Amino acid sequence: MHCLYLFVPFADYCPILFSPLDVVAEYGASFSVNCSVNSITHQFGLNWEGFNNTMEDSEEISRIVDKVTDWEMNVTCYMHSNETQCSQDLPITIYSEFFFPKTNNFLEFTHSCEFLFTETPDSVFISVNHSGPMMEGEPYELQCDIHNVAPVQDLTVHWYKGQTLLDQTTFPEASKTPVNETATLLIRPDRADDGVQYRCEAKLDLGAEGPPNSTESALNAEVYYKPQHSSSTETIIKDDKVMLDCTVKANPAPTYTWDHLKEKNSSSELKSSALSPGNYTCTATNTLGRDSKVFIVKSTGQF
Repeated sequence: MHCLYLFVPFADYCPILFSPLDVVAEYGASFSVNCSVNSITHQFGLNWEGFNNTMEDSEEISRIVDKVTDWEMNVTCYMHSNETQCSQDLPITIYSEFFFPKTNNFLEFTHSCEFLFTETPDSVFISVNHSGPMMEGEPYELQCDIHNVAPVQDLTVHWYKGQTLLDQTTFPEASKTPVNETATLLIRPDRADDGVQYRCEAKLDLGAEGPPNSTESALNAEVYYKPQHSSSTETIIKDDKVMLDCTVKANPAPTYTWDHLKEKNSSSELKSSALSPGNYTCTATNTLGRDSKVFIVKSTGQF
């Protein structure tokens, strides 16, 4: 969006054109701009400094800034003719390699046509309101702290689980100076989320003329959940190659016990060939709970 200041006492239209339309200049560097009119007028003049009696009679004038040394510099073109007298400001963005990208800071020309110190976040930190592993099915609040960012109204925090976008947070309040902000997200993890990575990405959208800039922080979730077999029973035919497999996922890792065995066995698997026909119950247990599964062992002749 280009911002224009107009002073038009005799007309409603100011025909001034800039080339380029706006300028992005590094602090300490040089740039040039042309000011011209886009209509035929009679006895007109153009000037960079203001309305006076020494305006240059020309259809186009140029200005070269050898070195940008003022963060709040203003470049204005004025014109007068028989029909109109008006002025127009050049939209200009000044940034510094000292600020960006080394420390991710620069200046932006805002929509209100004011120069504003623009600063990408110094740091972004994600945390959860809990110490230790999260429990399956319980609610938790993720918090994303963004430090030293401006303008905050151009900031968006994107929340991700893995590569999936979960939500986004914006900040409608306007601030011309760097501030600290916090965004939160309520989650209720399940067993599939164990080991997943949650991320908050703080991104400043400075438009097409602004450099891309975003900062993110990640948190690897550890979720505790109890054992849960996919089925409660399973029929097994005795064979040297067939196993009674009671293995089940759980966090913390479960321990295993078997009923109806002559000797105790803590393995998650048993050879069917070593067992007599009958029912064998395996129970997987961890600190959150237990789950049992019944294996029905049959010989080939029983079918």
